[in-house]
Amino acid sequence: MDLKTNTIAGWALGAAGIALGTAIVGGMIFEGHRPEKMGYPIEGVEEAGAGGGAPEVAIASLLPTADVAKGAEVFKKCAACHTVNQGGANGVGPNLYATLGEAIAQGKGGFAFSDALKSVGGKWNFDNMNAWLTSPRKFAPGTKMTFAGLSNPQDRANVIAYLNAQGSNLPLPAAPAPGAEKAAADTGGNTAAATEKVETDRRGETGDIANTGTPASGAPSVDPEAARKGARSE
Repeated sequence: MDLKTNTIAGWALGAAGIALGTAIVGGMIFEGHRPEKMGYPIEGVEEAGAGGGAPEVAIASLLPTADVAKGAEVFKKCAACHTVNQGGANGVGPNLYATLGEAIAQGKGGFAFSDALKSVGGKWNFDNMNAWLTSPRKFAPGTKMTFAGLSNPQDRANVIAYLNAQGSNLPLPAAPAPGAEKAAADTGGNTAAATEKVETDRRGETGDIANTGTPASGAPSVDPEAARKGARSE
């Protein structure tokens, strides 16, 4: 009985050893390595980030066609923290009635704004509101605002148009001049500065054209005798 038991145990131990050895050898032969480049290349498709993202659209070019009703729908994401009606109470965030045109982080019934937002200064114009809605944390690093922001420029334009209709009613900015959106990249995204840059460039190209020519010989401005003859003939 003991011999039979020992034989079975020996066979079991041997089988286990063979299985373990096979696993070790197989692992050495078929050892997996992380490929240097994940996935499979597809012709005609660029990698994400290759060549940079799409240029940011100037908010001034979207506001003239912004949809207030759609802005009200998007604003529902904000309604958990903000009221927007006249005389509405502050909540987690301040009441937003007549916010556009007001000083940033001031007023609002004594709402406790963060020092980060107070330090920004200036007023809530269209560009500032667009930057805030894009990323509150980038606009005012250290802000208490936890909302991640709206990545869709048209959604932001619609919300801004909606907010403007709630007691602010500021005139919408003029659409940027052709080429201003490209120039905005050189002026930190400031549409007004970009438009001014474009207009300045145009003046540089065409300005003072009348003063650059050389007067022809015999012209009254350079020939007094020609001027006198011209006066006698009149």
